[in-house]
Amino acid sequence: MESFRSMPKVELHAHLNGSIRNSTILELARDLGQKGVIDFLDVEHVIMKNDRSLVEVFKLFDLVHVITTEHSTITRITKEVIEDFASENVVYLELRTTPKKNDSIGMSKRSYMEAVIQGLRAVASFDVHFVPQTKQVASSFNSQFMENSLNGSAKKKIYVRLLLSIDRRETTIAALETVELALEMRDVGVVGVDLSGNPTVGEWDTFVPALSFARQKGLRVTLHCGEVPNRKEIQQMLDFVPERIGHACCFCEEDWRKLKALNVPVEICLTSNVMTQSVSSIDVHHFADLYRAQHPVALCTDDTGVFSTSLSQEYSLASSTFGIDKADIFDLAYKAISQAFADHKVKDEVRKIFSSAKGQVSSMDRIDP
Repeated sequence: MESFRSMPKVELHAHLNGSIRNSTILELARDLGQKGVIDFLDVEHVIMKNDRSLVEVFKLFDLVHVITTEHSTITRITKEVIEDFASENVVYLELRTTPKKNDSIGMSKRSYMEAVIQGLRAVASFDVHFVPQTKQVASSFNSQFMENSLNGSAKKKIYVRLLLSIDRRETTIAALETVELALEMRDVGVVGVDLSGNPTVGEWDTFVPALSFARQKGLRVTLHCGEVPNRKEIQQMLDFVPERIGHACCFCEEDWRKLKALNVPVEICLTSNVMTQSVSSIDVHHFADLYRAQHPVALCTDDTGVFSTSLSQEYSLASSTFGIDKADIFDLAYKAISQAFADHKVKDEVRKIFSSAKGQVSSMDRIDP
């Protein structure tokens, strides 16, 4: 594992609220239990486990939804998630989150995202780059970041970009509100939008106006696609030709042919797909076919906290399961840079980090395929 931890990595599919530390969930859940909001004893054992069942996974998701209702909690979680990814040498991270609106506590989609930005600012142990370098100081969001940048830093660097997720439970109007917010926040690193949520809820046509508007305005689009069998929707999503898709677990042969012809990159989440039973076992995961076909893919975590994984573990799992040596895993991570939604300047900077680490990886022992 240490060799995978030490190599630079690119994460393109990570949900903020699903990547909470177990220790933080435990602390916050215990507090809510003392306040009588939840039955702490009913969830304590689920939080403490690493090998959760599918039922327990969704129980934890429900708990996370209850926990993430305070601005201060969102700020704390963001800070910790960035620290966790940076500590395992993730050098480029696209973090996605669904802006929440809760009038009863004074939370708007914008105030939710302001709390996320506060979390990015709060990281002190790493050099977090989230403001596009081509932008001037255009708002109160990025002024503090620019001031810190001028002071210089020798800390480990991580580039962070944000994706705002449209929840499949939302209306067309609500989806458009999320896109509008994404456009307003481009000066603090928002580069695209995502469509996610319960795959059995909502109709594709509901979200097309918002996704088309996002693309028209220069935002990149990624879609959770094929999480459940839905032939019509999968075809509609591929016809939209998003910049990337996530999962692609329930594709038929025609869907695969179309995907490969369009060359749309796939965000692969091995542990997540097995734990949610979207794929029956790791041995038959579609990653193997896509990798052999040299289709663009990126290994990702999905939800590090809920699925008790890390990007290093995903790299190790792919290596051991499919007989891919460390040098080729390194190349796979390097190729993911081109799939990122960041601008060319950031991609070039990330490539330099990989280039400086390549010699170390080349000297690693190779695994027999």
